[in-house]
Amino acid sequence: MPLFGTAGARGPFPEKVNPRLIYDISLTAAKIIAGSKGSAVVGHDSRLTSPLLSLAAASGFMAGGLDTILIGIAPLPVIAHEVKRSRSSLGASISASHNPPIDNGIKLLKKDGMELFRSEEESIENNLGSVHEISWDKVGSFTMETYAVDSYINDALEFIDANSWKRLEKPKVLVDCANGAASIVTPKLLREAGIEKIVSINCNLDGTFPGRLPEPRPDVMASIQPMLESSGAEMLLAHDGDADRLALLVRGLGFVKQDLVIAMLARRKLMDKKGDIVVSVDVGYEVQQVVEKMGGRIVRAPLGRLHEYMTSNTLMAAEPWKLIDPAWGPWPDGIYQALLIVDETMRSGASINELVLSLPSYPSARLSFVVREEHDKDLLYTGLSHHIEEAIGAKVVNLLTLDGVRVEGEDGSWILVRKSGTESKVRVYAQATRPARLKEIVDKIKSIALSSAQELNIGLANIEEAISMI
Repeated sequence: MPLFGTAGARGPFPEKVNPRLIYDISLTAAKIIAGSKGSAVVGHDSRLTSPLLSLAAASGFMAGGLDTILIGIAPLPVIAHEVKRSRSSLGASISASHNPPIDNGIKLLKKDGMELFRSEEESIENNLGSVHEISWDKVGSFTMETYAVDSYINDALEFIDANSWKRLEKPKVLVDCANGAASIVTPKLLREAGIEKIVSINCNLDGTFPGRLPEPRPDVMASIQPMLESSGAEMLLAHDGDADRLALLVRGLGFVKQDLVIAMLARRKLMDKKGDIVVSVDVGYEVQQVVEKMGGRIVRAPLGRLHEYMTSNTLMAAEPWKLIDPAWGPWPDGIYQALLIVDETMRSGASINELVLSLPSYPSARLSFVVREEHDKDLLYTGLSHHIEEAIGAKVVNLLTLDGVRVEGEDGSWILVRKSGTESKVRVYAQATRPARLKEIVDKIKSIALSSAQELNIGLANIEEAISMI
């Protein structure tokens, strides 16, 4: 399995991720990506092992000839912004994002704060252990800076205009940072934007994540929803550990499906200018419908690789949880996304409830077929992908093999089959415009999976389901 997944290299400490590995990755990147020239920015999240690993990354960069800037605890968006602001050659975010506290990892950023391309990660993997330290008289310098968060906030505020706000009453907003690095950024940013009624939840830095799991998925956030309902707040904005992700909960509506958040922000972008909206292969029909209605164009990309598909015509790139606004920076930014959502309510003059309800919404399903052996994953994926056109049950108008297999029917239904990159699972995503139609598709997919498992002697351990009929 590759060292780098869809979002950096991560895993349990110290079995998979340890100071030696982080040092080697940083040293190799300094040579392969930066050519041993320029500077590097290193920041880390609140995990207990993060200070240790950030020093290992700094040592690797310095040994590779890069002047290294340590900015301490900072979420990924702040680190990426500082790479761009300081015109550095590289950056490193020490974090395992939404993984449990035992895990840690590193995500590398290149010039302007963009994540590495897969080809660049492969080059690091292929050269790991073969790159040697630079000579003693050419090692990089070491400095510590404390103003990266303030620089980020000051620059982000330039992207909103309070004079354009139509809404008189400002919303009360709950912000849940999962005890992660965004705790020192998002509440302050929103207050300085002029939203005074900010209530912080789980915003004390704590690398054991005592408040909740750091992944703000629907089942995790269910325990927070009653607090939102009783607080009188309009919305709750929730981050993961390094704040490249954002989840939105709305009073009276609950957890807002990620496709609706993407559709809302795409609509905002396309109101001002026409262009491309890059989305991952698992993004649903709501986004496509909004983008096409607004005169934009959908461009599909693999999960975790949005940045590789952006061009000068890209207005926005998004996958579930994550947003990239090229006008701001080429990195996924959950903090900036939170600012845009609050700003949209003020700019439109509507409540967040009204904005969400103004969007199309269709029933959708996500199935995970858990197999007992890793090789069974390939067999089951092959069986399902070969019968995907049969499962759709409608005239096929588009077939995409970019990241798995996605088939689209003429009635707005679609199915995506893809292998998990980190677990022994085959994932199937499906959507239809009517609940009965979705049930028909889901039943067919299950039937095909069970038949394939029997015919190919696949050890199918479990089927995980998440179905929304809204």
